[in-house]
Amino acid sequence: MTADAVVRAFPVDAATAWALVADPRNHGRWVPLTRVGLSTDAPGVGSVFTAVSGPFARRGAPGLADVMRIDRYDPPTDTRTGVAEFTKTGHVLRGSASIVVVPAGPSSCRVLWTEHVWLAGPVPHRLTEIALRPFLGGMVRYALMRASSEVRATDHH
Repeated sequence: MTADAVVRAFPVDAATAWALVADPRNHGRWVPLTRVGLSTDAPGVGSVFTAVSGPFARRGAPGLADVMRIDRYDPPTDTRTGVAEFTKTGHVLRGSASIVVVPAGPSSCRVLWTEHVWLAGPVPHRLTEIALRPFLGGMVRYALMRASSEVRATDHH
């Protein structure tokens, strides 16, 4: 089963894009109806974070918890691709996600965000993965569009 993957060009160097998109604390700004809490001050291998989504989640109300552990967190350099890999370990959502930042020059890069997610429980995960794919694909496209827009809005060159 293939995962849903979205690629978007960013008009900044890879390190700047990495600091923005690979840090899960920023995701709450772009994913609608979602707040994100991280178990440590800064993300890194072994960090656990929870994205809670729901109508009033940003105001502290309960919602659907997506618990993730960072398994790889290798920032890019001018010539090397950066890779962040996450494992979803929650009671409802299982699977993996990754964010890859590919340098494309001194002031540009490409960001690839992949989600491979299914529901825990008795229903075969292939079925729930297929059911979730349109929602997750839309969420990732929207998040990367908002992150890219944020970069463009603060770019003063």
